[in-house]
Amino acid sequence: MALIIGKEYCKVDPNGRFKFPIALKRQLEDTDDRFVIRQSVYAQCLELWTYSSFHAEVENLQKRLNPYNADHRRVLRKLTEGNIIELDSSDRLLIPSEQKGVIGKAKQIVLQSTGKYIEIWDYDTYQTMNANGGDFAALAAECLGSATEAGRDGAELP
Repeated sequence: MALIIGKEYCKVDPNGRFKFPIALKRQLEDTDDRFVIRQSVYAQCLELWTYSSFHAEVENLQKRLNPYNADHRRVLRKLTEGNIIELDSSDRLLIPSEQKGVIGKAKQIVLQSTGKYIEIWDYDTYQTMNANGGDFAALAAECLGSATEAGRDGAELP
């Protein structure tokens, strides 16, 4: 599974295509040109996974969820709801029509990596989210612990 790092800004043509940035493509040279795109269940964005990473994610979900439990099937169905898309000869990706509504009629998008996959945001939505993010340092300390509580390896600091 590739570790994806970076944030890129892309223009979207009227058909919903955008040029996949070379800085991100270079990080994925060991993968094929197939991706899976799905709507995020957590934010107003799309998620772009390499095909192999998405395949591994689905296998992990199948191991954790009981196929005979209706709620588990619902979760699996929603989290595997996506489309396979491929880079064209000009290194462009086409956002499927059913997913274009997530980014609206955006002419510019932000590709923000999460390490495991890439979030695709409408530029304005992304800027608003970051502007209304509150105190990020406090949030990080709440989620991860403050630097005074633990060292990088998790050991207590003096």
